[in-house]
Amino acid sequence: MLQLYAVPQFPEGVIFQQDGAPPHYGNIVRGFLDTTFPQRWIGRGAVMAWPPRSPYITPLDFYLWGYVKQHVYGERINDINHLKQRITDVIHSVTPDVLTHVWEELDNHLDVCRATNGAHIELR
Repeated sequence: MLQLYAVPQFPEGVIFQQDGAPPHYGNIVRGFLDTTFPQRWIGRGAVMAWPPRSPYITPLDFYLWGYVKQHVYGERINDINHLKQRITDVIHSVTPDVLTHVWEELDNHLDVCRATNGAHIELR
């Protein structure tokens, strides 16, 4: 998925942050990241030193999971098939405009990280 769908959409020179989940830590994955993002990926086993999971700069953490949960559980779930359908519907409801807003928010988060020199940040 990363190779076929995500990477082709990334701008040149992007720094990729890996989430550190066990399936994403395999030799094949790390080899792909080393080849695709030489000296430009963050995570367990990477050359770049950074916490492997920084929710403040991970759009899935600071945006998507909350959005999905809010909308999926906005109505009563009847069974597992209904849950799967709700998740699918919510993911498909994410528009390009929403994703643009998420990228803008990520830019703001990165500005804060740069301004604080990567110090611990507590959000309220």
